[in-house]
Amino acid sequence: MALLSSAPAWPTEPGFVSRALDVAAHLADEAGDVLSATAGRATRPGGSNSPFDGGSNSPFDGGSNSPFDGGTDSPFDWVRDTHAVLDRHTRRVLAAEFPGIPVLGPDSRPDDPGATPYRWLVTPLDGEANYVAGLPWYAYSLALMDPSGPVVGVVTAPGGGTTYAAARGRGVRTQEGPVRPHRCRDTEGAIVCVEPDPECPWPGLATFVDRAGAARASARVLGSAALSVTQVALGRAAAAILPRYREAEVAGALALAVEAAAVVVEDAIGLPDGALLLCAPGVVGEVLSWLRD
Repeated sequence: MALLSSAPAWPTEPGFVSRALDVAAHLADEAGDVLSATAGRATRPGGSNSPFDGGSNSPFDGGSNSPFDGGTDSPFDWVRDTHAVLDRHTRRVLAAEFPGIPVLGPDSRPDDPGATPYRWLVTPLDGEANYVAGLPWYAYSLALMDPSGPVVGVVTAPGGGTTYAAARGRGVRTQEGPVRPHRCRDTEGAIVCVEPDPECPWPGLATFVDRAGAARASARVLGSAALSVTQVALGRAAAAILPRYREAEVAGALALAVEAAAVVVEDAIGLPDGALLLCAPGVVGEVLSWLRD
């Protein structure tokens, strides 16, 4: 799939983009509060009681069937239920604020967009295994896309207590202000994020990791596609490679990466079909050389 278009950028009205960014950031902050409060719930001493009472002031009250009422049968039901509640809340808010723009998730099939060139892509919980274990590498991701690529993108990393937001031509921001990423110019001593897919093994991954090690880079598996891409956007990683990915999982982080001037590669010698590679501009040539025979 092509995440970015080589055609001229689709025209967007500044006020519309500002409103979309504000709504997306607010949704991400709300999701971050829910995820951080419930992560690792089954591993906590004393059981899995929910911190949510479903009170009248909660946007996640969900009525009498709320998954946060402590009445689920399995100690792991909260994972599925948290995902469902965040997805439902996101769709409800976006439908009210931006009627007519479809909202798609990782497993959604694109519908006829009708008269609008836009679509929202949401992943309520990326990095599920980390979330279950109470490890910090999990995220909520939301992006507004048009035919040119991401218009607005947000990624909240509750484990780090930060929401990252970007809009086309406006850079990357957090709650504290603009983010100015450190520019990685050398792979020596750098981090390279890899996200292997057990359902679709890539035979070249071991070679890629070996070559990264030979260049004195360190490969790391974060267990979250969104956060791996985000690390490149922030300059914390030199590159991230996803042998297979779902568009909704990476769209929010891709908005950050594009605004941070990261290089997005979807077609290169040695890169498997359907893969995604992101690099800091100064290391593109070297990282691509790790893919070649």
